[in-house]
Amino acid sequence: MKNWSWRSDTGIGIPRKILPNMFSRFFQVDSSSRANSGRGHRPGSGKELTEPHGGTVAVDSVEGQGTTFTIRMP
Repeated sequence: MKNWSWRSDTGIGIPRKILPNMFSRFFQVDSSSRANSGRGHRPGSGKELTEPHGGTVAVDSVEGQGTTFTIRMP
């Protein structure tokens, strides 16, 4: 498989308790407690586009350090 970094930043990160739900179809982060609510991109759409082609999408995040989304394709 080939890896592509889909999105990587050094921003505020994503709370660990949210990570398991990141790719749920209708999941939305509650941005009321965040200074920057982000752009509202839905990671689930990356999964929906990747999996039918045999690929995977993963997220790694540390609060206060940033987030990386990785796409793996055969």
